[in-house]
Amino acid sequence: MNKGIFITFEGNDGSGKTTQILLLSEYLRQKGLEVVTLREPGGTAIGEKIREILLDNRNQGMYPVTEMLLYAASRAQLVSSVIKPELEKNRAVICDRFLDSSLAYQGEGRGLGAENVWAVNRLAVDGCLPDITFFMDLDADASMARLVAKGEGTDRIESEEMDFHRRVYSGYIKLARQYPDRIKRIDVNRNPQEVFAEIRGYMDKLLEKAKG
Repeated sequence: MNKGIFITFEGNDGSGKTTQILLLSEYLRQKGLEVVTLREPGGTAIGEKIREILLDNRNQGMYPVTEMLLYAASRAQLVSSVIKPELEKNRAVICDRFLDSSLAYQGEGRGLGAENVWAVNRLAVDGCLPDITFFMDLDADASMARLVAKGEGTDRIESEEMDFHRRVYSGYIKLARQYPDRIKRIDVNRNPQEVFAEIRGYMDKLLEKAKG
């Protein structure tokens, strides 16, 4: 590859992103690529502090615009200090959530609108957009059922009412339809190996294209 490759995973909570990121990281390393895995919000010292603020249940009164700006602030730090430098070193960067999360969660879920989210994030991403995005397609009700089954506590975003999570899911569906060349909609209602087989197929095509 002449440059690095930027891969993102999106979807409602509990959709299996973590498992698939691990599988893809290992697969790409076996193919001889250097891999960097990141998460949003976070991924930097500053970003992790912003993450604590965003997900803290004590911050229930957070204004939606404040939330959007904090996500963008964490993203700006991550892009400038980690993602861009790693891509310049020809590495594969895999990020658990990125700009599409803000479009789905704040744009659709909070009702701020895609135009406003884009306006703020154009500065944050500084032209750095994913080469491919895997949308782990799990509807909001199934997502919440998985979180409850885990028996773990929920953070500020996870503890929102179901209507919010349904709007977020709707936002992801819209994005997948709007950007079909980049966003690959993955049915996660299968065993993890079947899910990964589909992801691997898309990645193989992208890597082959990158060689050309």
